[in-house]
Parts: sequence; C-alpha cells; structure tokens
Amino acid sequence: MHLVKKIEIIANSFELAKILEVLDKSGVHGHAVIRNVAGKGLRGGAEDLDMTMLDNVYILAFCMPEELKSVVEKVRPILNKFGGTCYITDTMEIRSLKCVASL
Repeated sequence: MHLVKKIEIIANSFELAKILEVLDKSGVHGHAVIRNVAGKGLRGGAEDLDMTMLDNVYILAFCMPEELKSVVEKVRPILNKFGGTCYITDTMEIRSLKCVASL
C-alpha cells in the first residue's frame, strides 16, 4: 500500500474535456467519469442543472502527492469559469500483483 491523493471534481459537463486534458497533462492518466450528476451544493438550493440546462459530471481520479500541485493550479481556473467543486483527500492505494487472468 502507498499514499495517493484522491481527486473528486463535480463540474459542468461543458468543461469535461478541458478538465480531463488538465489531468492527463499533469500526469494523472486514469480517471472515472459519472455523467448526469445532480445535487445541492453550498451555494444554495438551485441545482446547476436547472440553471444552465447542461448536465453535471463527477470525475474521480487518483495521483501521486507530487503531481497534485500541478492539477490544482490548472483545474482551479476551469472551475472558476462555470463553477464546480474539487475535493482532495489522502487515501491508500493497494496495487494488485496477480490478476485472475494470470493464475
């Protein structure tokens, strides 16, 4: 097991391609995307979905601690443009050493 950073981003789907490009250029090559995310944020009761007519996306990615500064510096301006949130937490990664296919 080793320490990694978990990056969770909820943003307007319009910015998805830019955010994924930033992650990739920062050395974060793996991610998951969940589309059509709705919810209530800290800014009030209205959902972004109601106001913009565009869907929100949830992006989950993991990176090494030394890659995090670059991600934050590049993602922040994108989130400031259309809104969105980014949460970063410490977590542990367990890499599997034996795949079922190799048994």
